[in-house]
Order: sequence, then C-alpha cells, then structure tokens
Amino acid sequence: MTPFSLDMNRRNFMTAAAIAGAATMLKPAVSFAAAGALSEDIRPFKVSVPDTAIKELKQRLSTARWPAKENVADDSQGVQLERLRGLVDYWANGYDWRKVEQKLNALPMFITEIDGLDIHFIHVRSKHADAMPLIMTHGWPGSILEMLKVIDPLTNPTAHGGKAEDAFHLVVPSIPGFGFSGKPNMKGWGSDHIGLAWGTLMHRLGYEKFVSQGGDCGSVISQRMALQNVPGLLGIHLNMPGIVPKEIAHILAAGDPAPTDLTDKERACFDKLAVFYRDSAGYANMMVTRPQTIGYSLIDSPVGLAAWIYDKFATWTYSEKHPEKVLTQDEMLDDISLYWFTETGTSAAQIYWEDHSNNFNAINIPTLPVAVSVFPGEIYQAPKTWTERCYKNLIYFNETDNGGHFAAWEQPAIFTNEVRAAFRSLRQS
Repeated sequence: MTPFSLDMNRRNFMTAAAIAGAATMLKPAVSFAAAGALSEDIRPFKVSVPDTAIKELKQRLSTARWPAKENVADDSQGVQLERLRGLVDYWANGYDWRKVEQKLNALPMFITEIDGLDIHFIHVRSKHADAMPLIMTHGWPGSILEMLKVIDPLTNPTAHGGKAEDAFHLVVPSIPGFGFSGKPNMKGWGSDHIGLAWGTLMHRLGYEKFVSQGGDCGSVISQRMALQNVPGLLGIHLNMPGIVPKEIAHILAAGDPAPTDLTDKERACFDKLAVFYRDSAGYANMMVTRPQTIGYSLIDSPVGLAAWIYDKFATWTYSEKHPEKVLTQDEMLDDISLYWFTETGTSAAQIYWEDHSNNFNAINIPTLPVAVSVFPGEIYQAPKTWTERCYKNLIYFNETDNGGHFAAWEQPAIFTNEVRAAFRSLRQS
C-alpha cells in the first residue's frame, strides 16, 4: 500500500439502502439528503434552493433602496454606484442560480459531523494510482466555488497537460459558518479548531498521509495545521503566506516610514501593506470587532451583501480594479448568491472575530515542508527573504506572472501548475 492509498476499511459512506431512505432536512433556503445515523457517518449532499427563495431574492432586489452617487470620480469612497447597479440589475433580471447548482450537484459532495458541527465538502478521487491526498481550503469572501475550475486538472492531470504522477485525491471543505457547512452556535471555531477538524476529516476519509493548501483563511488554517502537527500532514502550500516580520508589523501598525535597509522587494511589500492598512482594512476591523453588527446588513440586504463582497473582487483580483476582466458576472454572483441563500454573511465574518490576529504577520514553522506561490495581484507580494525566515523548510518558492488573491478562480492553469510543482518533492514521503 502506497502512502497515499485509501484505506477502504476506514471509509464510512452510507449504504445504498440508507441513501435511498434518507430523510430530507432543511437549512436556510437549501435542502440536502442526510441520514440520522452515527455522527461520524459521511452523508451524500445535494443542493436544492427552493423557487420561493429565488423569487424572494428578486423581489428584494427590485425594491432596493440606493444611496446617492459617490461624490468623487474614483473608488476611494468604496464601490461605485453605477458599477454595483449594473451587477445587481443582472442579478435580478438575467442571472440563473440553477446553473451553478447543477455544477455543484454534478460533483461528489458530502456532509459529516465533526465536534458537533456539520462539515460540508467535495471529495473527488483520482483515477490514477498513487494520487496524493490534498485538502484545499477557500477564504473570505470566497467559497468552494473558487476551486471548481481546478478540481478536474488536479484530479485528472493527464486530461489537462499533466502527468499521472501529478494526480491528487481532492477534498474541498466549506469552512464552518460558510456555505453549506454548519454555523457554529458557540465560540471556539477559530482556525486552530478548524485545522484539527480538517485532520479528523482526512483520517475519517481514510487518508493517513496528506497535504494541505490554502489562500486567505485557507492559508491561515493550513499554517495552524502545521503548527499543531496535525497527524499525517506532510506539507502545506500557501498562496497568501504569513511572513511580515514582527519589527515590520510594529512599524506598519504605527504608520511610521519604512526602514531604510529593506531590499527592493521588501520595500515593495511594505509599501503595498501600508496602503492596504490606510485605505482598505476597514472591513477586517469591522469583522474582527463587530461581526454581528455588520452581519445584520449582510443577512437582510442582498445589495449590501453584494457591495461588501464585490468590493473585494474589485480590489483583490489582478484586474486593475475591474474584476470583470478575470471573473464573469455569473461567477461573482454565484459566490454572492451562495452567501445569500445559505444566510452565512454573519457566520462567515465570525472567523475574523475568533482569530483576532493579523493574518499577514510572520508564522514560524520550523520543520514541516512549506511551499509558497506569490501572485502579482495578491494584497502583498511575499519577499523570499522574509519567507525563508518564517519557513525553515521552504521546499518551493515561485513568483507567478498573473493572478491575484483568488488565484485558483482567476488563473486556474497557473494555480494548478503551482500546486503540482509545490508538492512534487513530497510524493515519496
């Protein structure tokens, strides 16, 4: 048995009879098949948003109250009225949620309970022998939808310009409070807890050895998995690494000038972060301190939710603040609609409150192999000098020529190649 084979004795999928007899349970606007068996059971999942929920959304959009137009000629006050109205008009009159629902339901999706909370995940097994198990985690304001374009290239590489030895068995979970996973009803579901839960999930699926990948929240969770020495974890790949040195973080927090001894790439990273903290960090301050307060708007107003999320599509994609260059309107509305129909605007924001940490600051991982891909449209570009200080066993570092914060979504071919290269040296571990 290779290190990456699936122990069939540990798989706990429902029997055909149990699936056939499963009761229909309800979540906000979403139905799925589930069985009331043991908590460790892995239950098949399908999305079915009621027609009434879609109709209600369109009614809310048609009666939305709009603010006055911004009194500047750029986006320095936030999302510009004309651009958002165009997106919302399409949401109300042209967008079809059923298309993405069909894409999701064509994938093998499941629910399992971990520590009292339902965890939703996509699980695609590769047809190739010796495929490496990989758990890949999205971020905020993204979702599992970020990963749809890379699922087949990662699991079926020979159909996408890769080799059989590049194959992965892929697990893509929804973070607690996001999408179709359960909403925590008590505090404690921060990134440390989620990292341990991901280890439980991979072992429950029969994977004794595996790797983890993530950007944004997924990067934080992957790093916490490394720090906690989650059993079976062989290495991690990050596309938003935590590398800002402590002394630099203090200078940035104080708003002081950059040190004079920085290299060109360190100075470029410092300057981008200084602009981010000055102009764009208000959303994070709100969710770290008052997720419930902002959450009322995100749950009750689809226009408010769209503005909150579109603002990040505009500023975090590699698109000169025009995300339509790299994401279609449908793709952006798929994600926004997922938040709306699952009523997760508030619960997703709570992970910021749980962690109360700066996700850019240096994380010291002394021994576990770490791979890093730097995308030019990310919030900051990690210098290799700072990256090497944090990850003592840095096995891969590459600067790409395209892609932003939503790398898998924006540039799936580049992202796929990065993930393949990142873990290639661990294939025989």
